[in-house]
Amino acid sequence: MAGPGKARQGKARFFYTERKKMMQSEKKWKIITRGISDIMFDRYAGDNKTDLLPEQKMYFAEDGKTLVLPSTNIMSLLSAQNTPSAPKRFLDTRKYKAVAQAILSYVSIQPSQIPILRKGKPIKFNGFENDLDKQAQVYIHRTVARLDKGIPNPKARPTVSVPWGLEFELIYFPNDEFNETLLFDLLSRGLLAIGLGTFRGVYGKCVIDSKEKL
Repeated sequence: MAGPGKARQGKARFFYTERKKMMQSEKKWKIITRGISDIMFDRYAGDNKTDLLPEQKMYFAEDGKTLVLPSTNIMSLLSAQNTPSAPKRFLDTRKYKAVAQAILSYVSIQPSQIPILRKGKPIKFNGFENDLDKQAQVYIHRTVARLDKGIPNPKARPTVSVPWGLEFELIYFPNDEFNETLLFDLLSRGLLAIGLGTFRGVYGKCVIDSKEKL
């Protein structure tokens, strides 16, 4: 059989070279954040019928004790179009969708499960007693929301008290749609104004304490 023609070979080499350039030009930072308000969780069970226990609404590492935040929570803050996000909040309504899509394409957050830290050490959950894990400083926040027609909707959500923080790696691939200055502006403003976890804006506020290039 005849091998690929010169034009096809050239095209393949071009895409390989461009991909190699992109991989070599990626930029990485170690980000350390500090929570300035408690962070609340309400993990979705996968359907609207399953009623989870408060402790099941948090995210855990493989050991079943270490509290983590999925990196997708930060990516949602940076790229969501249909829920509150930094691009949607701070950019022109005619431009934010394009920037959000670009961030989804050219930014990565590692690890996928980010340990929640206190004084530099992972917070480990020990179980609730009277709605409180005293050692981990995690409590159950209970409130009643009102649905349409005044129907009460009681909520019990686990909440981690300050101080807490995160340490993760942000990877940025240079592109012609947004630059790193805009990226960090959206990240820092979004972490403070919108926050992480659930009931964002009230809970989950944090600031960037350290940004170290790797």
